[in-house]
Amino acid sequence: MSRRKIVAGNWKMNLDRAKATALAGAVAARHAEAGGVELVLCPPAPYVAVVAEALGVAGGTSPSGVSVGGQNMHDQAGGAFTGEVAPPMLVDLGCRYVILGHSERRTLFGESDAAVNAKTKAALAAGLTPIVCVGETLEEREGDRTEAVVTTQVRGSLAGLSPADLERVVIAYEPVWAIGTGRVATPRQAQEVHALIRGLVAGLASPAVAAAVRIQYGGSVKPDNAADLASQPDIDGALVGGASLKADDFLGIARAFA
Repeated sequence: MSRRKIVAGNWKMNLDRAKATALAGAVAARHAEAGGVELVLCPPAPYVAVVAEALGVAGGTSPSGVSVGGQNMHDQAGGAFTGEVAPPMLVDLGCRYVILGHSERRTLFGESDAAVNAKTKAALAAGLTPIVCVGETLEEREGDRTEAVVTTQVRGSLAGLSPADLERVVIAYEPVWAIGTGRVATPRQAQEVHALIRGLVAGLASPAVAAAVRIQYGGSVKPDNAADLASQPDIDGALVGGASLKADDFLGIARAFA
């Protein structure tokens, strides 16, 4: 099955209003360089509206085809949750995607698989496409626990989803030891885990659903290593951190997946 490649930029807690606007505008102006690869920009929450405006997003779509995503959200549609962002708020601002369960959310803020699962269900109910992140730490990899850790995270984060909902999910494999460290999993290491994840999805739903689900790789992805990752059969794109803060780098990675 042919899966449309997807490259998403996680800007994390970076940039200001002017820089966010300029970066979004640059990516939109040069989107054709991506050669049909789907592009998603995930700015900090205060700048989601700014980026959506720069992209000309209306009703979740933009003339350039570049989508906007949130970096996190609450699992409730509203209420007394000071400082949180509700799924309908992201939709209202033009988001089509939302990153959930990023390793920084799991390790720094204590998010469990159950919490990620609740958010995933809420995102789908709101019409958002969740980018659900999984991945092991260096200690877990060196302890030969990668398969066990990723299996637990995938099953826990996607528990109870229907086959139709599973098919809408994007999964991002991000080995924690490779995020922001300059280290990157070898193409073989990444492919092994991506194949594992696809097999897990087949068990949760069906081989047909597993064949349709897009699985990104994340962890120090740059233009000079993206092509090797893109050559692997189960790697369908990238969730990009630091390199997404420069249009040249972000689009260079996207070109590798075209």
